[in-house]
Amino acid sequence: MTEAKSGDTVQLHYKGTLDDGSVFDSSEGREPLEFTVGSGQIIPGLDREIAGMKVGDEKTVRIEPEDAYGPSDPAARQTVPRATIPANIPLEVGLQLQAQTENGQTMSVTVVEISDDEVVMDANHPLAGKALTFEIQLTGIS
Repeated sequence: MTEAKSGDTVQLHYKGTLDDGSVFDSSEGREPLEFTVGSGQIIPGLDREIAGMKVGDEKTVRIEPEDAYGPSDPAARQTVPRATIPANIPLEVGLQLQAQTENGQTMSVTVVEISDDEVVMDANHPLAGKALTFEIQLTGIS
């Protein structure tokens, strides 16, 4: 039976969980995820785990932050005065916003803390700094 290798297009069913057991993503009820091995389309640690699998193989793998979305960068958290947020935006923790950087570029940020005077926003990927566990099943190689 053929093993998945770099350059192969593969189909994969998966469930991703965090250390607390919460599911952050799953292909349950959907078509399998399809991607090309070694192309950078998925996180590096999971990409490496697929290489060598055969159709029908199943395994559970833990991907450390460095091989997933990277470490959480404290410099990507910014505190701004609440008064600088337009009044028509209903602030709540978890809200995703587009923020403008000092050089005029836009970036996605997540509201992580709100007080009467300040709002803390985080530009890190929501899964940065977290180890990810995947239950994976290779369903196809083409």
